[in-house]
Amino acid sequence: MKRALHAALVAATFCSLAACQRPAEQEAATSAEEPAATATAPAAAAAPASTAATPPVDLEALARRIVTQSAGVKEGDSVLITGRLQDAELMEDLAVEVARVGGFPMIEYGSDRLSKRLFFDVPEKYDARQDALVARLVDAVDVVISLGNGTSENLFEGADPKRVAARAKANEAVAEAMFKRGVRLVELGNNLYPTAWRAERFGMDQDALARMFWEGVSMDYTELQKRGAQIRAALAAGNVVHVTNPNGTDLTFRIQGRKVGVSDGIISEEDVREGGAAVSVYLPAGDVYTTPVPGSAQGTLVDTGGSFRGKKIDRLALTIADGKVTAMEGSGPGYADLKAMYDASDDPRKAEFSFLNLGINPAVKLGQGSAGSWVPAGAVTVGTGANAWAGGDNHSGIGQTVFLPGSTVTLDDKPIVENGELKL
Repeated sequence: MKRALHAALVAATFCSLAACQRPAEQEAATSAEEPAATATAPAAAAAPASTAATPPVDLEALARRIVTQSAGVKEGDSVLITGRLQDAELMEDLAVEVARVGGFPMIEYGSDRLSKRLFFDVPEKYDARQDALVARLVDAVDVVISLGNGTSENLFEGADPKRVAARAKANEAVAEAMFKRGVRLVELGNNLYPTAWRAERFGMDQDALARMFWEGVSMDYTELQKRGAQIRAALAAGNVVHVTNPNGTDLTFRIQGRKVGVSDGIISEEDVREGGAAVSVYLPAGDVYTTPVPGSAQGTLVDTGGSFRGKKIDRLALTIADGKVTAMEGSGPGYADLKAMYDASDDPRKAEFSFLNLGINPAVKLGQGSAGSWVPAGAVTVGTGANAWAGGDNHSGIGQTVFLPGSTVTLDDKPIVENGELKL
């Protein structure tokens, strides 16, 4: 819930286009960076596409854990499972496990080809309509399990920024309805799904990334729960946050009184009672997040490791005053397209400095010079715009997500991350 879905069904679109989930891709310039796909057919309807590596895990056991522990599916729950054909076996295993506990599974599949055609081949006149099917499904679905397994980073090259912004705005109300109803969300991917382009960006061999990913998804989350609770308590007791990075980032903001959430791999009964952002988990798990006191952020946010639709952004610099972006400048092949996407939205909430995310998982280690991720211990991610996924009230469909590996973060002048090392 950073984190955009390119899943098949429009029901997954309500997460993607209405920002109920944090952005999934590190180059995302919008929380709903691209339109999600729509399809209604079982994953078994076609043979799954080949993948770089067969998951080195027991998929049936993994499905059982996701259904019973992460999602907490119970008898009578209606569960939507979305993903792409290359993971048909896991999707089917998830459906079986849902049925075994007395739930009602529905599988919806998509593909990069379908996602692309549903944008470029559908008339523009329909962009501003809220999807009526999605609105109905919000009332019918108790759990969404989504596989964030899109294989292309530049699928929507050439998409009209105004059209993307219109689709995001049209479905914003669906996310708010989802939050109010307490629909539980489990996203398998968390910007680490082992594709070739991610492996390159993370400075890793694709097979090594696959092993790390599947081991991370399958790990025992007991220790992460303890670690997450400890860091959550520290943030909840603090106030002034100061983030610095060798790339020029220098930001201060306050968090006193703000909600602090943890993605620890399990939606607990306490999480269900809290509702909202608390009933979302992202696998591999391992991060703690919060939102700033509105209007408190001051300073400069710099990104030197980002990209947009596969095109490198050498430098993106945001000036932030009184909690809002007041100036933006950048360079590199991807900057013009990113800026065009940002400018296409007339939503003033896109300028709000909106979240802080700290990675706490010591088992997730990326390659030297990696562009960054949400979950490695000591990872720092901040952003603007949509932050409902983090417990905020900004449901807009646009914003910036910036990964800041190697940062130093102080809380009330006490280091909690130092040069990329978690100190709590």
